[in-house]
Amino acid sequence: MKNYYLPDNVIFSIGSLHITYYGIIVALGMLFGVLLVCRLAKKRGLKSDDILTLALYVFPLAIIGARIYYCVFSGRSYSFVEFWQFTDGGIAVLGAVIGGAIGGLIYSLIHKKNFIVLFDVVVAGLALGQGIGRIACLFGRCCYGELTMQENLQFFPLSLLIDGEWHYATCLYESLWNFIGMAILLVVFNKFSSKGTATATYLIWYGVGRSLIEGIRGDSLMIGTSGIRVSQLLSIILIVVGITIITINIIKSKRGKTHG
Repeated sequence: MKNYYLPDNVIFSIGSLHITYYGIIVALGMLFGVLLVCRLAKKRGLKSDDILTLALYVFPLAIIGARIYYCVFSGRSYSFVEFWQFTDGGIAVLGAVIGGAIGGLIYSLIHKKNFIVLFDVVVAGLALGQGIGRIACLFGRCCYGELTMQENLQFFPLSLLIDGEWHYATCLYESLWNFIGMAILLVVFNKFSSKGTATATYLIWYGVGRSLIEGIRGDSLMIGTSGIRVSQLLSIILIVVGITIITINIIKSKRGKTHG
């Protein structure tokens, strides 16, 4: 059985500045996500300029949200200076989603756009960006799972060899789940024009996948000493919100047909 090794995360350095595979892959995920959203925006009466302006609100708050989420639930205290030391690691995807959503809401209020319509346009690109971004975790040696105890599963890409031990490749599981989700969201977006349907689909799909995969993560953030995984709890909330949105849309649709 061949061991699987990854190249060092740092590609090259300029003084104290390190150019890493992790950073480049995450940046590519953001770029391709925005390009996809720009392409979809026209179908909902939005322009590419709208999406580029939206990105100026979303990305900074997504990064800050990802850091706040990690620092709050990491179990340790961070000084103001330590908070901004992103190069030391410590960001969380769900925090980025929450921060980005807040950025989208602020954009909607300032530029008088419908937030739900906006999110319907964004979710496929978000899933694409998450799918690409999780690949970066391979190089960052993060977001992998618990030890793979069964020898027949100790091979790449089902498992990763980290410090001489095999772990479930949960970052790749989530990456694949997001890519599949993107394909589903594109179908939903093109087939259903009702507000919130694409958004609800994303919330349910991502919530289900994340809650299942989180169960075998080896570095989950917990709520204090409760043993409850934060991301699993939030994922369940996302699922409930998504189901609620779809239920409301179905009720509205039936009422519309009745009155029609």
